[in-house]
Amino acid sequence: MPDPTYDSVLVLSFGGPENESEVIPFLENVLRGRNVPRERMLEVAEHYYHFGGKSPINDQNRELIRALQEELRREGPDLPVYWGNRNWHPLLAGTLRQMRDDGRRRAVAFATSAFSSYSGCRQYRDDIVCARAEVDDAPEIDKLRIFYNHPGFIEAMSDRVRHALTQLPAAQLLYTAHSVPLSMARGSQYVEQLNESCRLVSERVNRPEWRLVYQSRSGPPGQPWLEPDIGEALREIQGSDVVIAPIGFLSDHMEVAYDLDTEARQLCDELGIRMVRARTVGVHPSMIAMIRELILERMGLAQRRTLGKYGPASDDCAADCCPAPARSARQ
Repeated sequence: MPDPTYDSVLVLSFGGPENESEVIPFLENVLRGRNVPRERMLEVAEHYYHFGGKSPINDQNRELIRALQEELRREGPDLPVYWGNRNWHPLLAGTLRQMRDDGRRRAVAFATSAFSSYSGCRQYRDDIVCARAEVDDAPEIDKLRIFYNHPGFIEAMSDRVRHALTQLPAAQLLYTAHSVPLSMARGSQYVEQLNESCRLVSERVNRPEWRLVYQSRSGPPGQPWLEPDIGEALREIQGSDVVIAPIGFLSDHMEVAYDLDTEARQLCDELGIRMVRARTVGVHPSMIAMIRELILERMGLAQRRTLGKYGPASDDCAADCCPAPARSARQ
């Protein structure tokens, strides 16, 4: 039986446009308060226009929610699942109003990010605080812990990488994650957690040689971000086959569909590199089972399982954990 203190589940994600008319308003939401040149925003807008203005993330979140609802109905606890976004509809505040009107008083939130960083964890916690402040009598929301080293996530990613390697058995293995400003990385365990996930997956697919690289940088030119960029890495391995595993992303959304499947593949073609891109974990059965386990864990009905050397992340972050990146006046 479910813990009576929780009556619902909230899937908390980034959001994305559904058509061309929504692209610019969406990107303006994403970049509000950040000193990103408008020409860079328009460049990113072209990525969305390449797909008719529709981000893949929305349908992928709908698929995730359907799979999770089925898992909870079948295995319990049979809790309703809601969906709210940071940057586009359904926006989080609106979702909290719906939850309140439905009589929901306390929910656990699954954020679509496996790793600690300001944008991947702390900002989602801040989003919850801000959205609750907008909604009278809003339900309480408890965010589930970071899960980069949970057996379910590692099993799902290992399965994706293993399948990709069957297509190019001698390929070099590159893991990718979203680059972030160095000031953001230094305030979190983002890089350490990524390396640990890569190591755990590589052990399971029997590939001791691998490399972690970064993609999708979006900041001002003068601001240092995590490197090496995937383009630089591909130029360095010119002539070899490559499997690219986007371990830093949970679904095949825009940063995967455009930055890897379009731009990286075009570069590989130019360099004469055969490339296979591993799928993200998406709705892999181990991933969906993991979300259910995290819910049970928060209810006190399951053990806190992890792999590797770091142990489970805390349910509650310290006040100084994953601060927002510093921005100088010149940026």
